[in-house]
Amino acid sequence: MTELTHIDVGKRTVRMEYDAIKLLEDRIDDDFAKACELILAVQGRVIVTGMGKSGHIGRKIAATLASTGTPAFFVHPGEASHGDLGMITEKDLVIAISNSGKSTEIQALLPLFKRMAIPVISMTGSAESPLAKAALINLDIAVETEACPLDLAPTSSTTVTLVMGDALAVALLEARGFTAEDFAFSHPGGALGRKLLLKVEDIMHKGSSIPVVNLQTPLSQALVEMTQKGLGITTVEDDNGELAGVFTDGDLRRHVDLKTDLSTATMANVMTANPKTVAPNLLAAQALKLMEEKKITAVIVADESHKLVGILHLHDILRAGVF
Repeated sequence: MTELTHIDVGKRTVRMEYDAIKLLEDRIDDDFAKACELILAVQGRVIVTGMGKSGHIGRKIAATLASTGTPAFFVHPGEASHGDLGMITEKDLVIAISNSGKSTEIQALLPLFKRMAIPVISMTGSAESPLAKAALINLDIAVETEACPLDLAPTSSTTVTLVMGDALAVALLEARGFTAEDFAFSHPGGALGRKLLLKVEDIMHKGSSIPVVNLQTPLSQALVEMTQKGLGITTVEDDNGELAGVFTDGDLRRHVDLKTDLSTATMANVMTANPKTVAPNLLAAQALKLMEEKKITAVIVADESHKLVGILHLHDILRAGVF
């Protein structure tokens, strides 16, 4: 008999877990729909509980629910019996996970949930188990066999449980009309959160850090202002303090090529008039897209009255992690 290689065993495991997930599809039924409606109707939070490997999967399910619009957290059933039950209120709902449906730690909590009139949704592999019978709704997570060759270590069963939890979370997400912006608010530290929440005004240069010169300012003085502020650009204002134009490193190179007399030139002679501006409440990600399209490294920020309020540089966007 040929001994199986590591690759053979790995592929067999994937096939077994894939087959277990395929069987799960037929169990997304009326009970699943009722579970969704029950969760949507709850006034409090969803409490997920489970022991051992079921508990590890339960933590992930609770985290997924919480990040997709369904307030949820995990409570360890053992700790619940020693004080953490106080974290659960009568307005909450419990999702109890146990493949066998016989977890003693969870069974010890069931009378308390009943006394508090807290609805329980179970995820078990046995509809005849004590947990399934005590629950209002049981979601079937049974598997024919574990991927473990001893049929002991939770493998296929935990994968199926995780997928059932994802199915719940996504169904609830869509029912709530949960948007990408909603997701960003629960992930402000992530890349998506920064893209959808961070605005130009949050990271732009403003006040004294904005390089500003006048129409009559000699080019030599404007270069000093650009060097001091370090943005490779300076704004140009007219005598009324209104934005008249900009002067950039690119403008300088262009006028060198044109052989402009730089010793006598003023900003009125060399600036770019009517520059492209963005609003301060524009998303930084949108400003980045504009800068990429225009092939520029900085953009002027102006308010509704076209008054200068800031400058946004590409480096500001990169430092903020918006890319």
